Amino acid sequence: MRARLPLPVPLTTLLLTVLLPAGTALAQETPVLRPTVTARFPHDHAAFTQGLQYLGQSTLIESTGQVGSSGVRQVDLRTGRVLKDVPTPIASAFGEGVTVLKGVAYHITWQTGVAFAFDAATLREVGRYRYRGEGWGLTNDGKQLIMSDGSSTLFWRDSRTFAVTRTVRVTDGGQPVKNLNELEYVQGSIYANIWLTNRIARIDPRTGKVTAWLDVQPLMQEASAEATRAGHPLTFDDVPNGIAFVPERGTLLLTGKRWPVLFEVRVPGVKPEASATGRAASPR
Repeated sequence: MRARLPLPVPLTTLLLTVLLPAGTALAQETPVLRPTVTARFPHDHAAFTQGLQYLGQSTLIESTGQVGSSGVRQVDLRTGRVLKDVPTPIASAFGEGVTVLKGVAYHITWQTGVAFAFDAATLREVGRYRYRGEGWGLTNDGKQLIMSDGSSTLFWRDSRTFAVTRTVRVTDGGQPVKNLNELEYVQGSIYANIWLTNRIARIDPRTGKVTAWLDVQPLMQEASAEATRAGHPLTFDDVPNGIAFVPERGTLLLTGKRWPVLFEVRVPGVKPEASATGRAASPR
């Protein structure tokens, strides 16, 4: 048996040198960002959170899942108290994401193929739409709705008709990123929870490329420990889900399904917006 001679350079580097043409740039790994917690707020441990958006003046809109428990609610950020709520109008539906655009709260369902429109102030139903496939997460870019269906594709939809106007495939290093779940549009990027993981993807909506990952494992661990202390231990599907942008502070609100806590965090690259006043009257 012949002895192995030490290589003057790492094997991977040697192989790449042989296989790649001269001048070829090597792909850079997508950066991993770690959010810094700035505040903690109480969150309903029974809420199977599917959608989250900050409306201003310490008010959130949140949607919940599970058949028989699905709905849309307005929540006081500081106390976690539910201010107003309505059940998902079809009792057999599994509620999913919610977003507010121009005073209307849009709420999708998992496998029922029906989206609901509510007056964002009163939560009175004002419309329904049909769509094909599953519904997972929902956000908006100020003009159109953006929806996920659990695949690696994001769908832009006309808010008046719910018709698909554009799609983009989300990739990282050329590979599709599946299980896109709850969404939030923030300063030109889309943030997406990835179902059954402790990472959030920051996505370029023009190309679909993941530009960064947020590592929320420490938040998951803290939420799990708090839930256990309170006598409501988390289960396998009580994963991170729920992203909301607070423009006046340049922060994100992050929580999960049946988490007893909601975290406010700072993320590199997200900045306060000077013109954030009046967001509740004119949501993103």
